[in-house]
Amino acid sequence: MNMKTKSMPYKKISQIFSAIDSPVRIQILLSIGSGEACVCHLEASLGHRQAYISQQLMDLRKYGLVDSRRAGKYIYHHIAKPEVLELVRLAAEMSGIPEITLPVSDHSQCACPTCVSVAPTQIVTPSQVT
Repeated sequence: MNMKTKSMPYKKISQIFSAIDSPVRIQILLSIGSGEACVCHLEASLGHRQAYISQQLMDLRKYGLVDSRRAGKYIYHHIAKPEVLELVRLAAEMSGIPEITLPVSDHSQCACPTCVSVAPTQIVTPSQVT
């Protein structure tokens, strides 16, 4: 067994950390952690432009953490590996963050059917992330 083969499992582990190395990607994962959302919903929730969110979702899909489904003209994104939420919860706990709070969302400008029924504030406690 050569050195490259020995390091392969560690490389796969480090790729998961690379996938969530951005605060926005963590926010996206938490936003879709208990359901799913389209990009326009994430745009309204997180306050970033659609192109930027789509780029972050592309990276999360590349690492296999997020999947998508199409429903008419909307594409809904959801967690593919829920275990990543436990990793985020543990990182929050290690950082001394007792609960993870998502920003207050104004969905009034979002036309997707999901945004019509979403509550304006979402607080995720560590127990909800497990």
